[in-house]
Amino acid sequence: MATQTQTQPQRRSKALLWTGVGVGVVGVGALIAVALADLGKADQIASVTGAVLAAVGIGLTLWGQFGRGAAAPQAAPPAPGVTASGAGAVAAGGSIGSVATGSGTSPAPAPASAPAPAPGPSTTPAPGPVTASGDRSVAAGGDIGSVSTGDA
Repeated sequence: MATQTQTQPQRRSKALLWTGVGVGVVGVGALIAVALADLGKADQIASVTGAVLAAVGIGLTLWGQFGRGAAAPQAAPPAPGVTASGAGAVAAGGSIGSVATGSGTSPAPAPASAPAPAPGPSTTPAPGPVTASGDRSVAAGGDIGSVSTGDA
């Protein structure tokens, strides 16, 4: 029999889920009991309870979205062995679709007859580190589609 281990946030999440289910069951049971005794009173209690729970739900949703409940996204670390030094230098560990460096440059447009291939994984991986050193130098560990390095 395999043993499953849960992390602290998973256990806390499950505990909160079951607590909410328990509160809901008790609340429905209480409303049924009050409804059997006095339907008008049950209607009033249900209205107030619904409004309070809606406000709590909105508050929890906002806290989960903008508060401490969500972890801040972190930038991916640079690929090891990929360096670019110099003004306008570009280096990539994989393929590059198009690159334009310098003032007023733009990548060459793809011919109208053939659509430009989407950049994908390189057919041959870089044998070692990828380094672009010097002004407007470009290096890639994979394929390069289009490069423009001069002033237009």
